[in-house]
Amino acid sequence: MNASQDNAARRARLAEVEADLTRLRERYDQLMNAFKFDEARALVRAIEEAEGERTALAETVPPPVPEEPRPYAVARPRLRRGR
Repeated sequence: MNASQDNAARRARLAEVEADLTRLRERYDQLMNAFKFDEARALVRAIEEAEGERTALAETVPPPVPEEPRPYAVARPRLRRGR
């Protein structure tokens, strides 16, 4: 596996971890709002583990290369003939 494939795999895993983390946080908020504190506290450990994995992955993935800015064209007003 070359470096670009390795980085792509890490980015994909990072996206998966972030999606899981989002789901866990949403579930935690739902449980807290429903006053189910014991169940919410049980999720804290999973959230902390996901945050740790996310941090570790984020440190190893290089930032994406910015795209070249595209040239833009300005629309010019059309000349009106016949007036």
